[in-house]
Amino acid sequence: MTGYGRGETDHRGAKFSVELNSVNRKQCDIVVNLPRDLIELEPRIRQAINENISRGRTNVVVTFHDGQNGARQLALDTELARSYHQAMRALQKELDAPGEITIGAILQAPGVMRFPEQTVNAQEVWPAIERALRVALADLIKMREREGRHLAKDLIHRLKAMRKTLKEIRALHPEVVKRYRAALLERIQKAGLPIASDDERLVKEISFFADRADISEELTRLESHLAQFAHHLRKNEPVGRPLEFIIQEIFREVNTLGAKANDAAISQRVVAGKAELEKIREQVQNLE
Repeated sequence: MTGYGRGETDHRGAKFSVELNSVNRKQCDIVVNLPRDLIELEPRIRQAINENISRGRTNVVVTFHDGQNGARQLALDTELARSYHQAMRALQKELDAPGEITIGAILQAPGVMRFPEQTVNAQEVWPAIERALRVALADLIKMREREGRHLAKDLIHRLKAMRKTLKEIRALHPEVVKRYRAALLERIQKAGLPIASDDERLVKEISFFADRADISEELTRLESHLAQFAHHLRKNEPVGRPLEFIIQEIFREVNTLGAKANDAAISQRVVAGKAELEKIREQVQNLE
């Protein structure tokens, strides 16, 4: 499921921000980007996210600013400058090289003038980062919940279509044996075989076909699975994985039903039902 969240907090003049964004993925995948001084906080951040999100790829970006409104003071390493100057004079003397050693040349030497590195104590600032993380998580979850409600409406609509298909199949099923009996009698008559319509062999053949083509159990189980699916959709908790399992069971029953039905009209509806189920399965993979 997709979503975005952002949180900010202040700590002793420094500002910390946490940005989260998630995209669809069947498993839970967390990518954390932290400043070097805060690397040790990654396990805590992962744990906080895992406690709230069980699916999707979640990207985490943590940044901080020192609160000086962009003004950074240059640091001058006087001792290093003096060493450069002494080394330059020694080299000039040894090479007997003419020229003037200027302050500009010394200031351009590596390390003499630099911006001081921003450093933070990870353990000290963790409470501030955690507050920002909780705010970002709350925003992210709200957005995912809105998407979840939208997906649930779509799934409920597709469940109604599946129930309608099953109702049509149940209505068609009693006619399957009747059509088989009529077709069998017609073939016997065309073949000129002296077999009466109440012949025991004919009755046994029709009974065997009726038993083999009976899909009442599959229809009952399918209706039960659809009811369970709808029940899970109404839960206020992560239901993605249970729904995936139910969809697998529905597919299994539909495949069995299609193999046993032995009727063109029912087979057409089975194909239509599978197409609808495939759309449901794709949507379920996006659900928390």
